[in-house]
Amino acid sequence: MCGIVGILGTRPVAAQIVDALKRLEYRGYDSAGVATLESGRLTRRRAEGKLRNLEVLLSEAPLRGAIGIGHTRWATHGRPNETNAHPHATERLAVVHNGIIENFRELREELTAKGRVFATETDSEVVAHLVTDLMDEGKAPIDAVAAALPRLKGAFALAFLFAGDDDLLIGARRGAPLAVGHGDGEMFLGSDALALAPFTDEITYLEDGDWVVLRHNGASFRNEAGQIVARQKQKTAASALLIDKGNYRHFMAKEIHEQAEVVGRTLAHYVDPAALSVQLPFVFPFDPVKLDRITILACGTAYVAGLTAKYWFESFCRIPVEIDVASEFRYREAPMRAGGLTIVVSQSGETADTLASLRYARQNRQCIVGVVNVPTSTMARESDILAPTLAGPEIGVASTKAFTCQLAVLACIAVGLGRAMGTLDRERERSLVGELMALPGLIVEATKREHEIEHLARTLSHARDVLYLGRGTSFPLALEGALKLKELSYIHAEGYAAGELKHGPIALIDEDMPVVVIAPPDAVFEKTVSNLQEVSARGGRIILIGDAGAAEAASVHVEAAVAMPPMAPTFTPIVYAVPVQLLAYHVAVVLGKDADQPRNLAKSVTVE
Repeated sequence: MCGIVGILGTRPVAAQIVDALKRLEYRGYDSAGVATLESGRLTRRRAEGKLRNLEVLLSEAPLRGAIGIGHTRWATHGRPNETNAHPHATERLAVVHNGIIENFRELREELTAKGRVFATETDSEVVAHLVTDLMDEGKAPIDAVAAALPRLKGAFALAFLFAGDDDLLIGARRGAPLAVGHGDGEMFLGSDALALAPFTDEITYLEDGDWVVLRHNGASFRNEAGQIVARQKQKTAASALLIDKGNYRHFMAKEIHEQAEVVGRTLAHYVDPAALSVQLPFVFPFDPVKLDRITILACGTAYVAGLTAKYWFESFCRIPVEIDVASEFRYREAPMRAGGLTIVVSQSGETADTLASLRYARQNRQCIVGVVNVPTSTMARESDILAPTLAGPEIGVASTKAFTCQLAVLACIAVGLGRAMGTLDRERERSLVGELMALPGLIVEATKREHEIEHLARTLSHARDVLYLGRGTSFPLALEGALKLKELSYIHAEGYAAGELKHGPIALIDEDMPVVVIAPPDAVFEKTVSNLQEVSARGGRIILIGDAGAAEAASVHVEAAVAMPPMAPTFTPIVYAVPVQLLAYHVAVVLGKDADQPRNLAKSVTVE
């Protein structure tokens, strides 16, 4: 989603703000801007498109203020152009906003009737005018913000800069993340610690509903009721992270190639390799034997991870699992029996729909496990149990290493819970853990197929539509393959359970239709082969992802085959995700698309 940076400094801050915004590029954006105080007067620079456009503007017309705010915007209300870019300003203040103000229309009508003139199409501008109107009534800046925040409905993070006061920044959050950085005579605001890493390693995270008053000598935190509260200052390791592409053309390529390392790191957190047993780093606060239902909630690629895990939990634990898209679940008023287990999955830990579903589950007395990549996120803090994915910062908008780490964590939880419930015996656990421990090496082998996948991508780039098919745990991976191709290359693609082919999608098969079939040597391989033969009989162009003998075993002509390393079938999605990701990535590159920041997409979706 949008990125926010604020600096209350001792020297010109515009360049620092832009550098910090670059660290938030992974969140996705379509315009950017900075505002500072020049001799007490608000001055802005805004530009459509990438941050480099803003940098050019600042080189031509520098800002020299020592206090400022900056923003990268991902459009929700109003077109992505310079006029709608943040910061938004009145004669008295400037504001940057991440999120959606749900009641902006009512507020805008009210303020327009009072003579306020709006210059943009955005919901964000109403915040600037609302606080300005309260100041015009005689309120001081802090009191005006205190009065305005309760009137705003929706999810947001805000940062305010006030004309004539070079010792005041105000930040607020409700539903969207915001952090305070502590410096020596300087203070900072940012959407996450990563943005502030160059300046400080001392961070305070605002709780939901908090707002903060920053001055050069420190921060004063208020809760939603306006009461002054203490919030913990903590050290963050973000400053030690080197966020660069290395020798790769895109962050996404780098992150695909990091998967062997990060999956291995994640497994080491959950598995005792010597004993070949799962050692979960937490204890369930219930008797596992009495558990009778699991609910998994997520969005996007995290949903695909949950859908894959459904197969594992039902197989290892022998209890029913409900998996739902969080944006549907939160409004469905689903009945949940008290004492159940709910697993929420999110890379950022800030996904609005998943967070709302978590809170619904809590109201229904569920034990909540958060499978999250950001351990300081809202979702991580609000879960009963944190099950971290140790993927490290994922900069590419399209999830890769976070996805495979989610799968690894969910697999470990499924094995550990099955063992605790008595539905998995010790010998089966040892076998499964052995398969898990083999995954990093298998991922390395899978990445060695990149050259042939890159060649295949040149052919696939000419397609208008692509089908992905899979059975069993390969069905969710077919959904993920189609999702990746769509979001990166903008080629229309659909994923189906292979058994559903004859129930409709087979009508699409002709000599121009590429069909990517994910067919590991599992218990349903022969069934998948029968679907391959149906595609072949209608002239479809088959791209087969399977082991070295898959094409021969299928006894059909395939246009291309990606030979995967031999492995046990249980956890194939964690390895087979690699060619699926590489295929989508290289098609995007061939087509000249921005693989790191696809159009219209954001890394962290913190609004509905």
